[in-house]
Amino acid sequence: MEKPAFTTIEVDADGQLGRITLNRPDKLNPLGTLTLRELIEAAGWLDAQEQVKVVVVAGRGRAFSAGADLAAFDGSGTDQAGGGVAAARQGADAGRLMAEAVETMAAVTVARIGGHCVGGALVLAAACDLRVAADTASFSIPELALGIPLAWGGIPRLVREIGPALTKELVMTCRVFGPEEARAAGFLNRVVPEADLDAAVEELVSQLLARSSLTLRATKAHVNAVTEGMVGTARAWNDADSLVSAQRDPESREVAAAYLESRRRRSS
Repeated sequence: MEKPAFTTIEVDADGQLGRITLNRPDKLNPLGTLTLRELIEAAGWLDAQEQVKVVVVAGRGRAFSAGADLAAFDGSGTDQAGGGVAAARQGADAGRLMAEAVETMAAVTVARIGGHCVGGALVLAAACDLRVAADTASFSIPELALGIPLAWGGIPRLVREIGPALTKELVMTCRVFGPEEARAAGFLNRVVPEADLDAAVEELVSQLLARSSLTLRATKAHVNAVTEGMVGTARAWNDADSLVSAQRDPESREVAAAYLESRRRRSS
């Protein structure tokens, strides 16, 4: 299977190791619709590389990902809903389909998290099997401040990883939290000094590559089957409907406008 041409991510397979790297560092690797669709395509291509046991998911530059492209909320971006409800819903559903594609990959996925990990980027990280972060990483879920619900299957995945009470708090308050809190909550496997992040990821990868494909894949499938029975991600099928509704709700748009204006004032 020939590797597709990607414009916002880099994808490679070298023997038993695959890599997906978000590659818009000048914009802090935003997760626009094109990137989401490229991540789906990348997951499918890597699944076709039967020799790949482990895939590292990372972001180039000083952020894992700043999450959804804010241009989608100020009316200036191509992700802005348009072309009718069906077209808007299709775009809004791309994040959920991305998370499903990453989570159901046959290979074991390891998220390498450095810098900012914001909003939808937490959903991408939660869709990975294992997560390693630098001690300087920063996490936040600002969706409600942007006047939208956390979609993309993010709620069941966060409930699965950190429990319902903390999920409610972090999503409702939109507060920033650090890697040690994320590790204590069960979201991260390891937190290491920033300078040691690559070495820590490579050490974990080497441990995984020493196992057989059969036992790695069987363990992943078993754990996923158990957790799906506990907190089913399939029930997030209609997240896109809530997202599209919020993008048309006057109060939600007022909340988003106030948040974006406060960001502009802070940065000026």
